[in-house]
Amino acid sequence: MAQRIRVLLIIQRLGGGGAQQVVALLARGLSKEKYEIHLGLVTQASVAAASLPPWVTVHALGARRVRAGVLPLLHLVWRLRPRVILTGAPEVSFLVLLLRPIFPPKISVLARQTGTVSAALAFGGLPRYTRWLYQVLYRHADRLICESRAMAEDLAREIGIGEEKIAVLPNPVDLEGIRQAEDAPSAWNGPGPHLLAVGRLAPEKGFDLLLEALATVRGRFPHADLTIAGAGREETALKSLCRSLGLEDSVRFAGQVDCPYAFFPGATLFVLSSHHEGMPNALLEASAAGLPLVAVPASGGVVDLLRRQPGAWLAPEISSEALATTLLAALDAIRPRERFCRGFFTSADDMAAQKTYLGEQDAPGSQAPAYD
Repeated sequence: MAQRIRVLLIIQRLGGGGAQQVVALLARGLSKEKYEIHLGLVTQASVAAASLPPWVTVHALGARRVRAGVLPLLHLVWRLRPRVILTGAPEVSFLVLLLRPIFPPKISVLARQTGTVSAALAFGGLPRYTRWLYQVLYRHADRLICESRAMAEDLAREIGIGEEKIAVLPNPVDLEGIRQAEDAPSAWNGPGPHLLAVGRLAPEKGFDLLLEALATVRGRFPHADLTIAGAGREETALKSLCRSLGLEDSVRFAGQVDCPYAFFPGATLFVLSSHHEGMPNALLEASAAGLPLVAVPASGGVVDLLRRQPGAWLAPEISSEALATTLLAALDAIRPRERFCRGFFTSADDMAAQKTYLGEQDAPGSQAPAYD
């Protein structure tokens, strides 16, 4: 029997945003016959509630923050000596690539980029030295993994790195979990229409724009409501904005939700209001479920995904006015509980692509049927 490839996947913690969920999904989906799978959680101290198969060995490093994980991560890498390290998001990638010169030899490092670099840097909120970290540290990765061609071109342009070092691999999606949720009871009350948004309660997610747009939408659809699944530092400010707009009874803050699929049954449409994104998993999941989609042009990848897709409406710009107009156009066009069949990549296709970069490709013929 061929020796299994030892792979170390590193994320900040379980139960975080889309980047963490993608890596956790990859850990569950990799073949236990081909790979010895390890998952490192830099800022998590316990794994008692980890919903992972028994063949995934989880290492909770327990650092207070990512930058404090230097010694625990070094100890883990030297103990495991993996053939491949895959990082889940830029902050973790920076730490791994900074430490790479003192790792054991012959370890390949694959760094996942989870957002459009130019937009993230321009929007603000990141330390001034972040661009320098991208330019210096990303050159030490064996491959940089982007979620769309637009993200890859932006990354190459912004940090001055050759596109031959960048791989475009769409995120895998948990189609089985999405299908199982179709039979769940509706999580909505009232006549609707019911709008769903998912993401951290952070300025870049544009939920303030969405709330302002909802106030306009309710002028024509007085029973329209919104559920935002996510947690974050902007919760108090967003609730205050709800009160000032008179939306206290029409907006539900659901808090941190590991799997938003439970909100899909009964939802009228999914809304993406972000100022910048890479290729958000929540949008991919909603698309795979056939939900009508309304989005602002948060990235070239988002625009490419939604262009010419049935049941998808793209606002002409990122503003509350444009979003409100687009929401009204969508609500005028769709029927209650309408769903759309889209030409969407399959989880098997993209899981196989991820495996290729981990060191071994699945045999031909493993493609799953497209979602319908």
